[in-house]
This record gives sequence, C-alpha cells and structure tokens, in this order.
Amino acid sequence: MMKCLQPVLISILVFSACSQGRISSVARMDLFNLEIGPLEDQINLFDLANSESNRTSIAMRDGLFYISDTYGRKIVRYNSYGDLLFVIYNEETNPPPITLRRAIDEEGIATRWSVNYPLKEPGVITVDSQKHIYAADKADEDKKSNDTEDGALLDNVVLHFDESGRFVNFLGQEGRGGKPFPRIMGIHASLDDEIVVVCLMVSGWNIYWFNAEGTLLYLIQLRDENIPKPPDTVEYTSVDTVVAAPDGQKLFIKVDYYRSIVDENGNSMAAPDSSLIWIMDVETGAYTESVKIPLFEFTSVENDKKVIQRLPYSMLGVIKDARIFLYFPVDGGYSVLVLTAESREQRLGFIQARNDELEYNTFNLSNEGILSGLLATRWEARLVWWRTERLMGVIL
Repeated sequence: MMKCLQPVLISILVFSACSQGRISSVARMDLFNLEIGPLEDQINLFDLANSESNRTSIAMRDGLFYISDTYGRKIVRYNSYGDLLFVIYNEETNPPPITLRRAIDEEGIATRWSVNYPLKEPGVITVDSQKHIYAADKADEDKKSNDTEDGALLDNVVLHFDESGRFVNFLGQEGRGGKPFPRIMGIHASLDDEIVVVCLMVSGWNIYWFNAEGTLLYLIQLRDENIPKPPDTVEYTSVDTVVAAPDGQKLFIKVDYYRSIVDENGNSMAAPDSSLIWIMDVETGAYTESVKIPLFEFTSVENDKKVIQRLPYSMLGVIKDARIFLYFPVDGGYSVLVLTAESREQRLGFIQARNDELEYNTFNLSNEGILSGLLATRWEARLVWWRTERLMGVIL
C-alpha cells in the first residue's frame, strides 16, 4: 500500500566530514564527439543560451550512453566508442534516419535501428538494470491541469521504453497512466529497479517512489517549514537538491542555510551560513542522520581588495554505500568533494573541463561511481568520463 509521508524528525546524528585527503586530479577519458545539428548522429543544442527550459541530459549504464535531446526531440543510445545503436525520434521534427534501420520487429535482428515516437521535450533520463529507459517529457495537452492547492502546473510525465526503444507505458503521480507530475527535476533507478521521481513546486518538493512494476509505494512531501535546522539560528532555509539512494529506500536532501548580514554600504543581504545533507528513511519519513558539508572557499577581488568568499557546493549524486558527490566550478574544471556518511571521511578532487567546453554541461553519476559528462562547445559535444576510485580509496 502506498504511504503519503510528511517528514518526521526523530533521533538525529549530526556530524561533519573530518578526515580530508590531499587534492587529487581525476584522470579524464575523452570517449567520442558529436556534431551539433539535427541529424540522427548529431545533438541539437541550437538556441541553448536563450532558453531556460533545456533539460538535455545523459545516463550511462554498463558502458552505454543514453542522451535525451530536448531540442532534437529524440533519445539516442551510443556505445563508448561513439557508435550510434538506436534512436527514438519524433518524425515531425526529425529527418528520416539515413544510416539506421527504420524499425525492429520481434523476429528481425538488427544492431542499429530507429523507432518513431512523438517526443515533445524529453528531459531528465535514467536507465534500469534491464536497460529500460525512463525519461521525463511533456504530457499531452488534454492531460495537463493545475493543482490549485499547491499552485503547480501538472504537465510532466515519465515515458517508459524497453531495451529496444519500444514504448511500454508512462508513469504519472498514481503510477502507470496516472495524472501528470509537477515539474520533474530528477529520475532515479535503484539497484532493485525501483523508480523515484523528484518534482519541484512553488510550495516545496514532492518525491514519488515506485516499485519495478510501476506501483506507487510512497509519496514524500518536503516543505520548508518541516525541514530541520542546525542548532544555531539561521534566517533562511533552501532545499537545493533531493537524490534517492541506489541501494536502499533513503533520500539524501541537501539543504543550504543563510543568515541575514549587512554589508559595508549598509545593505541587507542573505549570506551562506552552512549546508547539511539530511538522510531520510522513506518508509518511516524520519530523518535518521545528517552530514555537514563545508562551504567552498575562494578569493575574489572587489574594489581592488581581495575578499574571501564562501559558497555552497552543488550535489552531483549519491552512489552505493552512502558516498555523496558534490562539485563547484573553478578555473579549468570542477572541484569535487566526496563524503562518506558512515565513516565521516572526506576527499577532495579535481576534474578537468576546458573553458571552451562550458556552453552546456550535464553530468551523470553511475551507482558504482563512474562520473560521465556531456561537455558542449559551440561546435560539438564531447562525451567524457572520469573514474573516481582514486577519490574513494576503492577499486570499482
């Protein structure tokens, strides 16, 4: 039976990462490049800088790359050598594939093929252990509605395709065929193929937790007034990211806290105070522990004076055994911080991304800790990955 949970605060263990290793540069492997364009073996990132709705994203599973191309209205699968294996495409906005078989039937055998499906704005994507694809997209116009209680536009669904790209069904709030979700920010597939849909609304966050058959197990509602605060007083609370654990029914909720300060000109402003990741047991709705995240410190120059700035990290994701990955953009790439909740260990690293590759970046963190990235220049998109075992002290 599905449970609707409001978070409950019970026994909480708060600790900070206390063991910091030296900064390691994680070796980058460039896998393949894609030209910018509308063809089946290209990625369509046109007008990227002028749109706030672009949600082109990637997923990597077992060495295969899946790209949900928002503007191209297609979903593609590549191997790590850059060979296009199949494309799910909207025939109204894409030219017919030239190099791919137009369809695959039950008896036919093909290594490269295409499937027609009327994708609208495919967004965030994940892939389960059966290589089934789950991608956010816009609902049909006649299915959209407004939630008057939460002030949310219900216009997102999760499309489910099988390992060959054939459409299976779609997930809504109640499960298969349910009413549309609010704005989808993330989709996660667990090691048991449970699917978690993370939605953002004006009033807070809703997280929908489904089993492998698409049955809704839990609805978790996060609201700012129910988010715990650190012992010292802070004025503002902001839930930054919500991520599902791959190996258990837990949520990792990154919360940034702010204080009101007055600058040297007498202006009042909100300044970062601290960041915590609260870990919730989904079955009970209780926060079981929290992890304190150090703020990222850097030096800037203001009015010819050097000023030390402190800003929150962003969360990349969570992998097995409660290892938390965070990052912050720096010159020449990203600073990466890995925290292990159980042992309190902290490791710092650096991943390289050249300045000309910052037209658009999107990342995927596998359950095992392989970090993949799509790094776009004005002319092409590069698929790369970083093996992060050096940061975790383990061999993947």
